[in-house]
Amino acid sequence: MLVVAERLNCTRKRIRAAVTERDAAVIQNEARSQAEAGGDVIDVNSATGVDTEVDDMKWMIEQVRAMTDKPISVDTTHAEAMRAGLELHGPGQAMLNSVTGERDRLAAMMPLAAEFQTRVVALAMDDSGMPETIDARLAAVETIVAEADKRGVKRENLYIDPLIRPVSTNPTHPSDCLETVRRIKAEFAPLKTIGGLSNVSFGLPRRNLLNRVFVAFMVEAGIDAGIIDPLEPGVMATICAAEALLNRDEFCMRYITAERDGRLE
Repeated sequence: MLVVAERLNCTRKRIRAAVTERDAAVIQNEARSQAEAGGDVIDVNSATGVDTEVDDMKWMIEQVRAMTDKPISVDTTHAEAMRAGLELHGPGQAMLNSVTGERDRLAAMMPLAAEFQTRVVALAMDDSGMPETIDARLAAVETIVAEADKRGVKRENLYIDPLIRPVSTNPTHPSDCLETVRRIKAEFAPLKTIGGLSNVSFGLPRRNLLNRVFVAFMVEAGIDAGIIDPLEPGVMATICAAEALLNRDEFCMRYITAERDGRLE
């Protein structure tokens, strides 16, 4: 499973303060520690404000690049900030985070995905609002795929997010997401799937326990990527174990390597 490391997000007070104050040490340390913990892609969310987001995105990308060559997920709804981040990306294939099936969002972001040949995080929702059924999610996926085809974005670069929401607000949310992933894999190949996996536990005690179990369920369902905190205790180890047990880790080599590197603690 591709791990998109989520900690460099300006909705977190500590990160927002570091960006506002241009505290490079905080941002660089987060980038380095997430890469060392097994993050495959470093997410950079610069949502500080309309007037500052472009400059903040540029500065954050520069700090990440000072520490790692791993690909970056440029995470913004601001089209100008998205372009700025993609232009500065450098090595590897960037990830555009995100589009939806909403017409205005598609029109703003899909041309950038085509121009820079990025991976694309695409949320399974459209102009009808937040979907409450699996079929509504898949209808949004059809809209997204049609626009991707029109713009020249390769289907294998699309990562569909089934919109993981807290089980505390609706007990069917986790099972709906699992089934959505299974159906996308079965009906929309070669599309891939992704999700903000820790959303499932919001508002509940011992979130780490719920997160680790849900991660294992999603690996079994076939999810291709997760937006997670690779420093959260036990989560990376759970992913390694689940992939080994589900025959998605040839000869368990990633599991064995993780043990040798001390990443299964």
